[in-house]
Amino acid sequence: MIGGFGLQNKVEELRKRKGLNQEEFAKAIRVSRQTVSSIENGKYNPSLDLAFIISDFFEKPIEDIFIHERKRKNEK
Repeated sequence: MIGGFGLQNKVEELRKRKGLNQEEFAKAIRVSRQTVSSIENGKYNPSLDLAFIISDFFEKPIEDIFIHERKRKNEK
């Protein structure tokens, strides 16, 4: 988590509900399978443009897919 902010997501859950593997989903949203894997594992936060593409793909609001968590200053 960088700068006290974290971004969790439901991308893997939603992708599996649609019956897609990472490669198929990556092709549909025009990114690499590695990018999908990194997003799902929380190692990479997508750009705002990519977040909207993912949101449109699943036909859900961004806030239903990506969950922003803010840490308090005194938390580690």
